[in-house]
Amino acid sequence: MAGGVGAGAATLAACGAGTTSTSTQTSATASATAGESSPTASPEPSVSDLSDSEKIIYFSNWPQYIDVSKKNPTTLGDFISSTGIDVVYTDDINDSNEFYAKVRTNLEQGRSIDRDIVVLTEEGVELFIDSGFAAPLNKELIPNWVNLLPSLKDVPFDPGRDYSLPWQSGFTGIGWNTPLLERELGVKEITSLDQFFDPKLKGRITILTEMQDSMGLILNWLGYDMANFTQEQFDEALEVLVQKVDEGFIRQVTGNDYIAALDSGDAIASIGWSGDVIALGKKFGFSIPDSGGMLWADNMLIPSVATHKSNAEKLMNYYYDPVVAARLAEWVQYVCPVAGAQEAMADIDPDLVEDPWIFPTPELLATVSEFMTLGVETRMAYDRQFQKAVNM
Repeated sequence: MAGGVGAGAATLAACGAGTTSTSTQTSATASATAGESSPTASPEPSVSDLSDSEKIIYFSNWPQYIDVSKKNPTTLGDFISSTGIDVVYTDDINDSNEFYAKVRTNLEQGRSIDRDIVVLTEEGVELFIDSGFAAPLNKELIPNWVNLLPSLKDVPFDPGRDYSLPWQSGFTGIGWNTPLLERELGVKEITSLDQFFDPKLKGRITILTEMQDSMGLILNWLGYDMANFTQEQFDEALEVLVQKVDEGFIRQVTGNDYIAALDSGDAIASIGWSGDVIALGKKFGFSIPDSGGMLWADNMLIPSVATHKSNAEKLMNYYYDPVVAARLAEWVQYVCPVAGAQEAMADIDPDLVEDPWIFPTPELLATVSEFMTLGVETRMAYDRQFQKAVNM
């Protein structure tokens, strides 16, 4: 659930998530597999759009990234009842590289992967597009796409948004279990990576498998700029990370699994994502470290082998209705990429209209950066260096 959001994102607001991943493959194995070779262009897909005859959508997303309720109507439930299109929703994306490794063979052979919408980091979207695995969007079926915030309409990894639309956006920073933090450090919040790497927390902290998130925060901590760094600076940051791993500071390098570790108390603090930690409740805290955090967006994409493309585009259009977007944002607590959602929130939960984690203020946006835009080959090279450093 992360990656730089591209040029002009300083005007953006972002959104978040809530469940347990069903994926069983370790991100270490999958990430290494995804980075073994350069993307290969796919053959012409051997699938057809069955939307007219099959009223269904297969939707894969990250954990904790959609509203769920036993008492109240959900956005997904309302879509199903209003359109007659069923949705098989699976929260099986825990890491973009891991997911890519899982479906890559079918994609390369032009076979269905049993998914019509996937939500990927910007790097994941770039990889799908560069490999020929993304279907171009039919904007005629997505008229609400005009509600996309202007700052997100033209991004380096998908100029003109021909293939993707943001699902939610958010921040990478530090999350913690407040009672345990107070017991170990005598403080109720973490404001710096100096505190995060305090010897008293050794073996009780986690970092993310997403290279950009973990390395971005470390680069900034060392006084560099995650938005514009050199190979030498990256190598220096990597040496610092290797030292922390060798000294036993880091309990786990993980995707969304860090949420469970914080909740159980196995981890006291984590480099993590804003909406995830906020959704855990009042016992937990989240902050942007004083050296700076990261701003990112996750994006809906239709695979080239999708068998219900038109149905998927109708679902995309539905989530770009400002009222629907506000309902989703109320639950997931991430930054919402849909213009008009903040105004709609006034009728849904007035207390959230000015919530900076959902509708960021200029002051909050000034504390975060985008990770430097990388091409697929360069990103894979950095990924391999990172994986080696953390023994993935």
